[in-house]
Amino acid sequence: MIDFKGRTAVITGAASGFGLETSRQAAHLGMNIVMADVQADALALAAGEVAALGAQVLPFRLDVSKADQVEALGEATRKRFGAPHLVFNNAGVGSGGLIWENSAKDWEWVLGVNVWGVAHGVRVFTPMMLEAAAADPAYQGHIVNTASMAGLLNAPNMGVYNVSKHAVVALSETLYQDLSLVTDQIHAHVLCPFFVPTGIHASHRNRPQDDVNTKPTRSQMIAAAMSEKAVTSGKVTAADVARKVLDALRENQFYIYSHPKALASVQNRLEDVMHARNPTDPFKHKPELGVQLRQALRAKA
Repeated sequence: MIDFKGRTAVITGAASGFGLETSRQAAHLGMNIVMADVQADALALAAGEVAALGAQVLPFRLDVSKADQVEALGEATRKRFGAPHLVFNNAGVGSGGLIWENSAKDWEWVLGVNVWGVAHGVRVFTPMMLEAAAADPAYQGHIVNTASMAGLLNAPNMGVYNVSKHAVVALSETLYQDLSLVTDQIHAHVLCPFFVPTGIHASHRNRPQDDVNTKPTRSQMIAAAMSEKAVTSGKVTAADVARKVLDALRENQFYIYSHPKALASVQNRLEDVMHARNPTDPFKHKPELGVQLRQALRAKA
């Protein structure tokens, strides 16, 4: 996709972070934008801002974990703008803690948003895009799924999140291969950011109200503090990442990284797998962090 002007983008998680920055940049490129988010007040503000940039904006409040709501998003998009040219399945939530300490509700919430949200987006929009491609040889479409470097690595004390993001990488790689079997007009991409200031460390603000009263465990509180420090101190901005996403569409690049230097750890993990080695110590290059985490987790209450 080279000419964005007049094309349509559907962006989930559009009220903050990568979604909002991509919406802003899409507006500057002359795109129509469907901005979807679970947080109604933030969505209204974000949609108003993006519309003020001159874009045609359709704000749509939804919970991406709910199949019927994503289906309604698809119908609203078709009715307003027709088939989209860019679908950015970006909504996501963060979670941490020792993996056996995550409750069933933790698993349901994180997998619901991070995995089912992407699956619903792919299920709803891909057929619509394929129909548009069949009707118009000039049509070009792109589906971008937000995973994480946690989809290529397995850092300790954040197991549910790791599982969800590995699933998104697997889904996206399969989508890439499946699309290549049936069309040359629609392309898949996966975004794997590292620590970027986006607000994901505060995901619990959007957790279902009947699911927020469980007292966090010590490991979950430690994970939350570490995540907040890492995310808020990131030097690569959400706007930087949004630009990388749009550049990837221009170049038809599948894997999109915010921090390419982090791939050294991915290489270590893949070599562990290939050589049947035990997993490499994730704190190999910063042993003091490993010491701090072990001490915090092993300290008596």
